[in-house]
Amino acid sequence: MRIRSILLLLAVSAGSLAAAAQTPAIPKHGPGLQLFDGKDLNGFDVFLKDTGLNSDANHVFAVEHGVIHVSGKQMGYIITKQEYSNYYLRAEFKWGEGTYGEREGKARDSGILYNIQGPNKVWPRSVEFQINEGCTGDFWMTDGAALTGRDGTRVTGPAGGAYKIDRINKGPYENVAGYRDPVNEVEKPHGEWNVLELVNRNGHVWQYVNGKLANEGTDAFPTSGKILFQSEGSELYFRNLVLYPLL
Repeated sequence: MRIRSILLLLAVSAGSLAAAAQTPAIPKHGPGLQLFDGKDLNGFDVFLKDTGLNSDANHVFAVEHGVIHVSGKQMGYIITKQEYSNYYLRAEFKWGEGTYGEREGKARDSGILYNIQGPNKVWPRSVEFQINEGCTGDFWMTDGAALTGRDGTRVTGPAGGAYKIDRINKGPYENVAGYRDPVNEVEKPHGEWNVLELVNRNGHVWQYVNGKLANEGTDAFPTSGKILFQSEGSELYFRNLVLYPLL
């Protein structure tokens, strides 16, 4: 009985340590700022590749039942009106069904782009928290943005283009709708809500997916700016977009 109790205690302790290892190391922060209040998109501008700024007659972005429905039928984004630096961002997303245009039949794709400076376009200079079936957690550096990966390699996105840094322990990838990483999938099954967490502190950034560290980089350029949520040929939903200033 005593041996069984000790073994049980060791098992519980091991489980607790494993859970702790997956808990994001979020720095101290202040009260949260609701980027989206569940009612409207007044805190954002809308930019679409085909129609420009704040011209969304087809409701690519719509508030439905307290969440943001992104149709994915046009390339574009909602972007904060304010710039931010040194923060912890928490957001939730889940995939819808539709894939459109150049993404039809391919792995569903979106993203949260941050440290945005400069004019609106598809896509602006930024670091991206990639949201993509089989790739969620990758970094993308767009249009001159730069980041140094965990291996010390500095990656700079070319003008008008983008380069990536794969997430930690990423497996093989196939660009097909519904794809899941057979080695290290961090997303929940299709249709379930996923939690994304970003810590952006003086150019040092950490990206977490459902409590697991997916990627880390240093010496980000730029280090601050606006934040956007993409429409990139795939239907999805966002909710609970909260930004916490770091102390």
